[in-house]
Amino acid sequence: MESFFLKLSIMLAPGLMAITCHEVSHGYVASRLGDPTARSLGRLTLNPLKHLDILGTLMVFVVGIGWAKPVPVNFNNLHNPKRDMIWVAAAGPITNFSLAVLSALALRGGVALAERMSTGFPMEGLLQPLLLMLAFSVYINLLLAIFNLIPVPPLDGGRVAVGLLPSRPALLLARFEPYGMILIVLLVFFTNIFSTVLQPALSLGIDLLSGPKSRWVFDLLITKVIGR
Repeated sequence: MESFFLKLSIMLAPGLMAITCHEVSHGYVASRLGDPTARSLGRLTLNPLKHLDILGTLMVFVVGIGWAKPVPVNFNNLHNPKRDMIWVAAAGPITNFSLAVLSALALRGGVALAERMSTGFPMEGLLQPLLLMLAFSVYINLLLAIFNLIPVPPLDGGRVAVGLLPSRPALLLARFEPYGMILIVLLVFFTNIFSTVLQPALSLGIDLLSGPKSRWVFDLLITKVIGR
């Protein structure tokens, strides 16, 4: 029980922010490009309750990655559906990459402050939980961005691929969308895609953004919070 509340305190706010901003960005870009669906349904809000998917939120605590209710987009309303689909789909990963960069910069500042304070290593009290929250924000936003770039619809990478491919292969890939989530579930739970593909890319991104001085925070995050 203590472990659950530790996970809740560290992971909830960054996790909700990551998946909420991801979905809102899709709806916002779609609205700018001609589709008012998300706006008319009140989904262009940072209130996480408007986007909450219970199972997706629970999965953040179980496997370290989750999802929100997809923001509805009617691609037929876009000014140029094939071209604009690329920007609507790419908005989610771009937003997560941006949040990861901002969190990493704040984490670097927090680690530098901790070193100046010289209050022990690792720090207890208020500073350590804040650093862990920033580290998890880097982790979850990079993971969401990388995962969603897998070129299988309905993931964002699949929709970007549909927009970039010539008409015939794009149509074939688009027809695969109803079965795409089945394939994704099979890949995640029954293959080594996380350890062989996602984890190396995630580790590289974390190292590049956060720097070597922040490595101990991620080690603490893995051992105490994520448990992987």
